[in-house]
This record gives sequence, structure tokens and C-alpha cells, in this order.
Amino acid sequence: MNIFTQFFRNKDQNTVDRERVLHDLMKRESELSKDIFGKVKPGSTREFFCLDMNTWVWYESWVDEQGQKHDVMTRYVVRETEVVKSQNGGAYHRLTVSEAKNFRNAVNAYHAKIKNNLYTRPKPA
Repeated sequence: MNIFTQFFRNKDQNTVDRERVLHDLMKRESELSKDIFGKVKPGSTREFFCLDMNTWVWYESWVDEQGQKHDVMTRYVVRETEVVKSQNGGAYHRLTVSEAKNFRNAVNAYHAKIKNNLYTRPKPA
């Protein structure tokens, strides 16, 4: 193996490692923020996380009284002048004023939880 092959192989491994770390951090953030929209019922799943600079995801699954499983994934895209959402891959719609306020509150709560529980350095003893 020549030096160029080694360089590019290491670069690819670094990319894989970086993606793995970012994925792990996203999972940890999601776990910490799952109760932002209220208590999660047993047997239900809820995730809320920031996918990238402008995209947020809220995923929820539950089983109803008849045993039917439900899954809802809402993707929020923050644009310069608006926030739009899409549910389960459907068309994007602008948030109402009430939805925008709730979204802002959720994002603020998310940032507070993540900052205080994941990215804060412990104080020296």
C-alpha cells in the first residue's frame, strides 16, 4: 500500500469516526429531550432532536387502545422568514402562530436540557 492509499484510507476512517460520534451525540440529545412534549407513556417512543442547522425532527410512536400502532414523524425546517413542517413525508406547511410559539419553546427547552446535561463540563472538586 502506498502513502496516498494510506492517506485516503485514514481520511475515510476519520469521516466514519466523525459520523459515528455525531450519530451518538444525536441519540444522546434525543434521549435527554424526549419528555419536552410531556411524559412518555410506557410502550411509547418519543424523540426530538436537531438534525442539522435548519432541520428539527419530532418522532413519536404509540399503540392505541385497540392495539393499533401509530407512527408520526414531523420534520421542521427553519427558513429565513418562516418555519415549515411536514408530517410523515407529506407536503410542507407554514406553522401557525401558536405552533411557532410551541416550537420555539420546545427548541429553547431542548437547548437548556442539552447544555445542562450533556455539554456542561463538571466543576473541579
